[in-house]
Amino acid sequence: MLVIRNTAEKELILFDENVKCTSSLRTIANMLDNGGVCGIPTDTVYALAASCKHPEAINRIYSIKERPSEKPICICISNLDQLRVINPPFSPLLWNFMDLVYPGGISCIVQKGEWLKKLGVGPAYETVGTNDSIMIRVPDHTVTAHLTDMTGPLAITSANPSGESDSTHHDMVITRLSDKLDAVLCDGYSNELVGSTVVNCTKINEGIIKILREGCVPTTKIMQLFERAKNTPGVL
Repeated sequence: MLVIRNTAEKELILFDENVKCTSSLRTIANMLDNGGVCGIPTDTVYALAASCKHPEAINRIYSIKERPSEKPICICISNLDQLRVINPPFSPLLWNFMDLVYPGGISCIVQKGEWLKKLGVGPAYETVGTNDSIMIRVPDHTVTAHLTDMTGPLAITSANPSGESDSTHHDMVITRLSDKLDAVLCDGYSNELVGSTVVNCTKINEGIIKILREGCVPTTKIMQLFERAKNTPGVL
């Protein structure tokens, strides 16, 4: 069973597992679509989420976490098909690599471009990522995927005060941050104890990727997947 903690009214709203995608997720989706900031489960640890339709909500995340302004926030989409439809100028090698790592606990940093506006990030183009790059998450998590199908791309970051440990249970989000959030979508313990592994793919066309943060997916696994991507016939 999923639980929504409506932090403004300090009440718990319970939803049956069978209707979670049409009731509880719709409630959270409506909050996000109206400019709210919510705590949500992912395939790794709990995250704070805001709609890319509302840059001001993304700025709220920085205030809620006391996150340094120079640390960029990534975007979350439900599946790679959302990218394929808009046809960003990714190389065959990058597509092959993303096919191998998504969905899952890996975040790929790629070059920013006008394709993000076609994806639905337009209003938040200057607010997410850096001037030149953007980090993309495609969680392997049914709840998160259904939610982003409803809302479009979300800006997400781990649901913890900056510099503190990740939130591995919804109680941690509620205890530490609920007074600053519009709601928390509660789903018990997280699937992992740490966040995603962050891979810089901006130089992948030169045959180079760089692990910026090792998270739930070990570096050795990432490099094995990269070798598989490179060895695909016709890539290089």
